[in-house]
Amino acid sequence: MFVILTWVISLASIVLMLVRPRGIPEWVWIGGGAVVLVAARLLPLGGAMHAIREGVDVYLFLAGMMILAELAREEGVFDWVADIAVHHARGSASRLFLWVYLVGTVVTALLSNDATAVVLTPAVLAAVRRAKVEPRPHLLACALIANAASFLLPIANPANLVVYGAHLPPLGTWLRMFLLPSAASIVATFVCLRLLSRRALAGVAAPVEEAYRLDAAGWMAVAGIGVAVVALLVASGLGIPLGAPTCGAGVVALVLVAIKDRGAPKNAVRNVAWSVLPLVAGLFMIVEALNRAGMMRLTRLGLAWLTSAHDGVGKFAGGFGVALLSNLTNNLPAGLAAGTALRQMGQHGLLAHAVLLGVDLGPNLSVTGSLATILWLIALRREGAEITGWEFLKVGVVAMPVALFLALAALG
Repeated sequence: MFVILTWVISLASIVLMLVRPRGIPEWVWIGGGAVVLVAARLLPLGGAMHAIREGVDVYLFLAGMMILAELAREEGVFDWVADIAVHHARGSASRLFLWVYLVGTVVTALLSNDATAVVLTPAVLAAVRRAKVEPRPHLLACALIANAASFLLPIANPANLVVYGAHLPPLGTWLRMFLLPSAASIVATFVCLRLLSRRALAGVAAPVEEAYRLDAAGWMAVAGIGVAVVALLVASGLGIPLGAPTCGAGVVALVLVAIKDRGAPKNAVRNVAWSVLPLVAGLFMIVEALNRAGMMRLTRLGLAWLTSAHDGVGKFAGGFGVALLSNLTNNLPAGLAAGTALRQMGQHGLLAHAVLLGVDLGPNLSVTGSLATILWLIALRREGAEITGWEFLKVGVVAMPVALFLALAALG
């Protein structure tokens, strides 16, 4: 009875997070579900505290990345890079699409997929409106590249920390494992989206005469982000957990910008979506409760079967299985469950890498696949440029399986 009740409360919380009835924020449903589990003694208080502590590195990483992204938005850095894309398009809608995709790749790799999906998207929308082209392909590019490039570097996706935990590979090892699969993912996603959007991209982009210029504070923000990226790459190369360096890099960037614009750091910190942190903490608690209710045993059985299978069968089944699970339950709880089971089994090889690809790239199937994609959809609605879940699915059902298959095939 207690096991069934745990599953009902946990899964109901995740579904309500995805559906957001009455517009109630995601963290309320997840946090509320976690509190109910503790109050009903379905999750011991000690277990809940342990689950929260397990996520400290992820919270610090998220806080630092959100500060960097919000600071860049506050100082117009994203508007600047979007404007660069418009000018390099030289009147071609298809060339503008290519530049938006390239910019999204760089932002994802250096500032995480959340920055691309949530902060770059409004800047791209404003840019394509000035260029008077159909915005849909460019907006979809922001969402899809946010996931397709999210395993190019360890810092490109918080889910990377969730899956590997303390066993996150150092930068050199990471690049040897994921550079080729990431290239396959990025190129395949581009080709699929480009072919599906060929009619919309056949038009002409209106010339934009005056370029967007950064002021002194904006250049300080760029410098701060540059310092942060170098520091994170060094930390990753040395195998240091990324949470504390990322958070510290965000604080350093705030100090640098404050030299030229004292009000910007305060505004940036105030506008950060801090509700993401209790949301992630709640997810850690819910996954802990589900693990105690038998999910861990089921996950380990499935992974044990994949481990005994031929390498080719195991990695494809594992990658696609976790990708589908990510779209049903969101990739953070799916990644948490799979990552915990893999660590307990001592699996850090090919199967773990395949699971990561499924967690990172799987959300390109539907808007419910990742928190970044959900927030991308909300950001579009605020700007009056809604793309429906069905429209996303029509693109994702082609782009995601092709990209994931090629990425898994390239995974050695």
